[in-house]
Parts: sequence; structure tokens; C-alpha cells
Amino acid sequence: MSIPRLRALPAWQQDAVIALATWVVGVLVYASGIHRLVTAYDHAPVWVRLLELTALCGLELLRRWVPGALLLATAVLAVDIGLGPSLPVVVIYTDFLYAATLYGSRRTSRVMIGVAALSVVTVLAGVLLLGQEWRTAVLAAVGTLPFVLTPVWWAANIRQQRDIADAERANAGQLAKIAELDRRAAVAAERGRMARDLHDVIAGHLSAIAIQSEAALSLSDPQLAKTVLASVRANSVSALAEMRAMIGLLKAEGTSAETTAPARLAELSRLVESARASGLAVKVESTVDKKVPLPTAVDLTAYRIAQEALTNAAKHAPDGGQVDVDIRHFDGILEVQVRNEVSHPPPEAAHGSGTGLLNMRERADAVGGTLTAGPSGEGWLVRAELPVGPPEGTAR
Repeated sequence: MSIPRLRALPAWQQDAVIALATWVVGVLVYASGIHRLVTAYDHAPVWVRLLELTALCGLELLRRWVPGALLLATAVLAVDIGLGPSLPVVVIYTDFLYAATLYGSRRTSRVMIGVAALSVVTVLAGVLLLGQEWRTAVLAAVGTLPFVLTPVWWAANIRQQRDIADAERANAGQLAKIAELDRRAAVAAERGRMARDLHDVIAGHLSAIAIQSEAALSLSDPQLAKTVLASVRANSVSALAEMRAMIGLLKAEGTSAETTAPARLAELSRLVESARASGLAVKVESTVDKKVPLPTAVDLTAYRIAQEALTNAAKHAPDGGQVDVDIRHFDGILEVQVRNEVSHPPPEAAHGSGTGLLNMRERADAVGGTLTAGPSGEGWLVRAELPVGPPEGTAR
């Protein structure tokens, strides 16, 4: 049987194959008479040697699972040495040393390493003290010690490599878990961002639709009513388009999907026209050069803040109220200001949940900017400062 096929077997089957092969080789060695390690010292018949061999091969089936298998094998080795050491028993015993070091507990493995080191000192001291011819005794010890040192060193090295591999696998598992947690956090953050987008877009359009529809119901001029209803339809179509794009993004996980381009300040005129159709007098001043592109995230953030501020102005400003939109780019800052008059008392429909203001602050924080909102004179002011870097062509 080849080594790869043997390794593919379950552990107990591997041990059975090894034990059977060892027993067969041992029988052949005893039958050939080349088993004697000390030629002049052999007082056991072959059947006793075969009995020792069978006992050791039977214990090999337990060496991986039973910690006491090494002690039983040591007892067999002691009997064999008493009868005259034989090659098969000594060789098989090295497998028990190997198995105890590799498969035993960590404490057992450390003990085996210590025993192997101690055996070197003990054997050398013994042969020097008891040997009649010290040169011969030392040569015999040097020839015997590898049977103890080699299997223990080999098993300890394999165990160390296996522990390193286990540690690497554990680290890889931890890294994979961390990566999965990071992915989930990123998905949650992205869903939160999309929820804010959806709130800003739909709330803005629906608020404009509600206000413009109310205004259309009170108009007696058919042409003016038609203009207002056209703005209502435009807001409805925009809301549906934005919602379809958002749903497409949610459905397109891991696939390519056609989506609409993100809104930019270049499209601010649509918001202004919608606010004017709601009955507001909107004045816009901007120093932003449309030919100089802004960072996409900042451009979208500025647009959404202006959208939310105009939506709130439509809710809180009186009919025909003045709204001033001021957008400036200076010293690496994009400043967006929306100032509007406030009704006294505010209309019942104007009371909201505060989500819009929170979303504006979160958007500004996300790009490293700041946002303030509060009373300003007789009105309300929303002011955002978003870092974009110096305009092109500005001296540094």
C-alpha cells in the first residue's frame, strides 16, 4: 500500500496496517536469525521472541489512544533485554517513544523530551562507570542512544510544526471572522446611508407634492394651477425614479446594475423650481464654478442638505415667504446657507420628527464638515461648512 493511500485511511486502520506490517517484518527477522544485538547473549527460544513481538504489535494498536501503552511496551522491552536484546523489539519500541511524544498531552510530550535528554547522561555515565573497556562501552552507548533520541526529537519537531499550523489556522479563522464582521458593519452603514437618502428624497418630494397640491386646490387661475400640477407631477416622477434606483441597489448585491447618477449641486435648479411652485420666493446666490468639479461625496452632501432645508422651509415658511439660498466656495470650504422666514404660529403640518435635521448633521459629519441650524432673526438658518480643498487656480 502506498503512503498517500495509507494516510487517507482512518487513524485506527493506519495503526492496524502498521502493526501487521511490523509483525510480518519482525517474524522474518527472527526466522533469519539476525535479530541478536549482542551475539553471545541470547537465552530465549524463537517462540518467546515471537510472543514478545506479538505483544508489542498488539500494543501498537493502542499507542495513539492509550497513554499507558508506553509503560506496557517498556515492560516488554525490559523482558527482552533480560533475555538478550533483540533488534525487532528495540526498533518497535522507538515507535512507542515517537507516539507518546506526538500524540500524548503537552505535559507528556515535555516529559518525553526530558527523559530522552536524561537518558543520554545516564547511559554515558553508566557505561563509563561499569564498562571494563571504556572505548567499547562508549561506542555501544553512542550506537544505542539514537534509538531513544531520534524518535523523540522527530516527534517533537512534527508536533511543533503541527501546533504552528493549528495556530495559523486559528489566526486565519479569526481574521476571516473579523473580515465578516467588518463586512456586516459596512453593509449596516451602507443601509443606514441609503435609508437617509431615501428619507431625504421621498420626504422632500412628498412634502412638496402635499404643499403644491394644497395650493392647487385653492387656485382660481387655470394656467397657474396647471403650472403647480406640472410641478407636482415632476416631483412624483422624481420620487419614483429615486425609489426605483434605491430598490435596484438593494436587489443588485454582488451583481452589476444600472443606477442613476447621484444628485449634484448642478441640479439645484430643480429643487428651487419645486420650492417656488410651493409658493415660496426663492433667491439663489452661488459662487461655485460649475466647470470646476467638486468631490462627489461633498457635492451630493451639499445637494441633500439644500434639499432638506428647502423642504423644511416649505413646511414652516408662510405663503410667499422669502427663502435665501447662498452657496460659496472659499479657502477650501464649501458653504451652504439656507435662510427662510417662519410662520407665527407655525402651521400644524410643520411639526416633524426631527429626522431631517439629524440626517443633515450626519451627512455633514460623514465628509468632515459641520452643520448648524437654529433661529436667525425673524427666521431660520441652516448653515453647513464642508471641506473640499482650495478651488483650482487659487494661489497657495
